[in-house]
Amino acid sequence: MMILQALFLLAILQALPNHAAAPTATADLFREYIGAEFNNVKFTDVPINPQVDFHFLLAFAIDYDTSGSPSPTNGQFNVFWDTDNLGASQISSIKSQNPKIKVALSLGGDSVSNGNCYFTPSSVDSWYNLDGIDIDYEHFKSNPDTFAECIGRLITTLKNNGVISFASIAPFDDPEVQSHYQALWNKYGNVIDYYYDEQSSNYDGGKVLVSFISDGSGGLSPADGFFKACDRLKKQGKLQGIFAWSADDSKANGFRYERQSQAVLATPN
Repeated sequence: MMILQALFLLAILQALPNHAAAPTATADLFREYIGAEFNNVKFTDVPINPQVDFHFLLAFAIDYDTSGSPSPTNGQFNVFWDTDNLGASQISSIKSQNPKIKVALSLGGDSVSNGNCYFTPSSVDSWYNLDGIDIDYEHFKSNPDTFAECIGRLITTLKNNGVISFASIAPFDDPEVQSHYQALWNKYGNVIDYYYDEQSSNYDGGKVLVSFISDGSGGLSPADGFFKACDRLKKQGKLQGIFAWSADDSKANGFRYERQSQAVLATPN
């Protein structure tokens, strides 16, 4: 099995619980990507409501090398987030401040070094070895079955070994993306705890988290009705949680939408 970068492994071990447990059912979950844009955002910058379960998702760990023209590394992951501000010591510190805070890794993302980040395994069996994960691949050079096996086996192995307490996926409304993630869900949906998707009927039985982009560049923005929709879903008992892209962007507006999201989640029905 492949050996991970020392810093990457240390960050993972510090970030995850010593003994993984199944996630409890909650509608008070807020998750946010952090670190992808190198805006010097810190965990401690982000406001955290003590009544809400809060997951930071380090963005991203990518199976590409770190050269000037990155190439796929077939499951050997490197760090592509801001470790100067979001390293092992900072992870340990923020987790010690509040038992409701968890830190996980997000794999993939949209781009690497100004090019698309492709899911490009050379074999299913070689694609292993990391911890605690959110799956956010958006481009593919593999068929849906290969994607399902690589990701599904990884999540299953980590859960069976007690390494992670949850796994999530982040599909969006695109035919190629949907075909790959639905193949994963159909075969390994039993080991996936959360997903983010407006098409909930495609992932029957999963916990749906509604989402926003904090700079308002896509989807239903916080300034244009997102929180009204959240209030309606909560009254209907359908709001499982909220996730956001990203803390890096939100720093410029003082994290106003993070505060508002958590206030919605913490308010009783």
